[in-house]
Amino acid sequence: LQAASSGGHQEIVKLLLDKGADVNAQGGEYGNALHAASSRGHQEIVKLLLDKGADVNAQGGEYGNALQAASLGGHQEIVKLLLDNGADVNAQGSSQEVAAPG
Repeated sequence: LQAASSGGHQEIVKLLLDKGADVNAQGGEYGNALHAASSRGHQEIVKLLLDKGADVNAQGGEYGNALQAASLGGHQEIVKLLLDNGADVNAQGSSQEVAAPG
């Protein structure tokens, strides 16, 4: 799921989720599928993962969380989407520090 999300393969993401893939599974450099899609700017996949119950504040991977991943990548629309879905602007947990410097 993480690889498909990172690669922007929306139909594969849908197929994997329909077959029971864990939307919040952790592992690898991205942490989870939401982190992977957020870091790569795949907005439609981010929406799909959130609709399927992805934890917007899950910690893990290189970026710490999805908001940090999207912020680092400069993906403003994804940042807005994550914030609209309850992302914590003060979340920490990676070497990238906080998502929104204060």
